[in-house]
Amino acid sequence: MSLQSKTALVTGSTSGIGLAIAKALAGAGANVVLNGFGKPDAIEAARAGIESEFGVKAHYSGADMTKPEEIAAMVAEAERAFGAVDILVNNAGIQFVSAIEEFPLEKWDQIIAINLSSAFHTMRAAIPGMKTKGWGRIINTASAHSLVASPYKSAYVAAKHGIAGLTKTAALELAAHKITVNCISPGYVWTPLVEAQIPDTMKARGLTKEQVIDEVLLKAQPTKEFVTVEQVGALAAFLCTDAASQITGANLPVDGGWTAQ
Repeated sequence: MSLQSKTALVTGSTSGIGLAIAKALAGAGANVVLNGFGKPDAIEAARAGIESEFGVKAHYSGADMTKPEEIAAMVAEAERAFGAVDILVNNAGIQFVSAIEEFPLEKWDQIIAINLSSAFHTMRAAIPGMKTKGWGRIINTASAHSLVASPYKSAYVAAKHGIAGLTKTAALELAAHKITVNCISPGYVWTPLVEAQIPDTMKARGLTKEQVIDEVLLKAQPTKEFVTVEQVGALAAFLCTDAASQITGANLPVDGGWTAQ
């Protein structure tokens, strides 16, 4: 599998799933544009590391995913730097947990903006270039929560269900242009963010680390195993190949059987 001469823009890619997807695409030969927040030194280390490890070019954009004008500028910058955005991965996302009647309005607006609206804005900006080239791959990171719900996550669940619908609509619009649009729906993925939640949950519920993992985090996943970021990255890379050219409009769970229940 080779993505040489292709360029991938991956939002929310300075850590976790997004960084793993960027590395998987770089490993297949694609130049990458990273985006996201974090400490400047860590971001630069990730960017430089991709260049040195995979022999591709890697740029970084600090565009704010809540601001449509910055999103459009990021896509235009990538097109100027590399000639095109061939692969677009919408991965940026945040979470907040609260009962609906207590849900802060600003948190609702922020989650919808970053988890859903930003994908529309990136697609709107990148699709014309893909149409011109007659080839493109759009991958949206959804979630098991694009297929099922959990209490106290109203904004997140609404946004991820929206991503699934946006994916299907775009797939139909672009089917005749050799542009595929799919979403990947991970269950619980082992990331530093998830790992960092364990001590607080242990304290709050009086559980051991093993109990938190088995009875809280992995309760919904029949395999009782975390998804790895590398597994999500590998699926994203596969969706960019010619072998996947007839997969479009799909919502592909990587959730240890969670949504099969």
